[in-house]
Amino acid sequence: MEGEKLEISRKALITRAFRRSNVRWRVAEYLFKINPNASYISEIAYNIHTTPTNVIGALRGMGNRYRKEESLVNLNIVEEIDMEGDMKLYRLTDFGKEVVQMFIKNNKSTP
Repeated sequence: MEGEKLEISRKALITRAFRRSNVRWRVAEYLFKINPNASYISEIAYNIHTTPTNVIGALRGMGNRYRKEESLVNLNIVEEIDMEGDMKLYRLTDFGKEVVQMFIKNNKSTP
């Protein structure tokens, strides 16, 4: 019972995160399309036609506009891979693949 409530609230938070930010959804959808490959922030931004700042906000959170608790990394939809230096790559997690597939199946479009 407790686990069920947690799963329902987690799904609700993910749905809210996608509805609050179209960029979050587009990032997740793009990473789903290139899966199992990972991508750089600038490459994601280029492919979804937005700025790198918006992608960073969707992935990690940034101020009030992109709340950290609704970020794709915090929700375990996307994983951050540290490369040498300051470089980071981002890839959909297995859980993230399930989430994107569920939204595509249930909504047939952007959440």
